[in-house]
Amino acid sequence: MCERPRVISVLSSLLDRVVARNETQILAHNHSICPQKMTVFHGFKAPNISIEKYLERIFKYANCSPSCFVVAYAYIGRFIRQQPGIPITSLNVHRLLITSVMVAAKFLDDAYYNNAYYAKVGGVTTAEMNRLEIEFLFRLDFRLQLTVRVFESYCSHLEREVSLEGGAPSYQVEERSLQWAACGLDGANPQDKSHEKQRVSLLCSYGGS
Repeated sequence: MCERPRVISVLSSLLDRVVARNETQILAHNHSICPQKMTVFHGFKAPNISIEKYLERIFKYANCSPSCFVVAYAYIGRFIRQQPGIPITSLNVHRLLITSVMVAAKFLDDAYYNNAYYAKVGGVTTAEMNRLEIEFLFRLDFRLQLTVRVFESYCSHLEREVSLEGGAPSYQVEERSLQWAACGLDGANPQDKSHEKQRVSLLCSYGGS
């Protein structure tokens, strides 16, 4: 199997910070991390597997293209914008990831595994995977298309994360892209495809640092 693409480590690092920030804010207001209203994406306790290891597992077994992780990141951004009262925490981030990657693979890739297979990869039942997919799609209003411009904006944000790897942590790079309105539904100029490939080449390249 090819080495993992850089987008795995970059995305996991970003989500780790988002989860830590959200849970710190929740606890600072004397609230329990467990929300009063549970959604299908919430577990009763956080999984033992880290976000990075979970993404590695998805990449290893789902065999989806690296671009799916960028699009999944955009979908999660749309999800949070649609549901501002549902912050990303350790209780829901794993289910959001397996669902968003599966939906992205179905939208992008010519070949992809079925829900039962993704359920095994994600550590949930097939029935739960089905519920997660339906709930996710409805919460996105079935808006799955990304324009090249929007795709590039997410790649640009993740590229900035790549440039920070190996250096001192910088919290000047905001995670506000998880609140962006990535809602472009219009078509894209075919000539822009070359720019899309250039943008994603760094994030989706294998191996190296």
